[in-house]
Amino acid sequence: MKDIYAHIDINDTDYLDSLPFDKYADIMAEWGAKERGLAAAQRLSFAQLAASDMTFTEIEEKYGEETAINAGIARDPDSFELDADWFARARPAIEVDPDLVKAHRRARAQGKKIPMIEHVSIPLDAHLVRRLEKSDPNWKTRVNDILRKTILAP
Repeated sequence: MKDIYAHIDINDTDYLDSLPFDKYADIMAEWGAKERGLAAAQRLSFAQLAASDMTFTEIEEKYGEETAINAGIARDPDSFELDADWFARARPAIEVDPDLVKAHRRARAQGKKIPMIEHVSIPLDAHLVRRLEKSDPNWKTRVNDILRKTILAP
């Protein structure tokens, strides 16, 4: 692997924070491997690390904690970079759900705590659920994947 990040100062956090995730992760993996004395011939690129079956501990030992964390982020199907396209599609909460925003404002004005929405429950017909469970034991995962893609789609 070519030493493509030799000119970058690891202490330049302004520069590092401005990079897209994949470039930042490449730099951290390169530095972590060098810091631990891993020879260039033995190093994997960050993309290879993220795609490998290495555990968090194995990556941490060879490339450092930051790289192990970054690999976990890259492997997480729910994790994605908020890029320019995402921000272009984003809308203020007041436009998306004005009633919810008004309710939160009223509750806050009354000194009440506002709970985070952690789980959305979609009521399904009991007969449909039984049919789904018989036909596909992973139906919940498949439905969640479809919902996630639909919500994140442009």
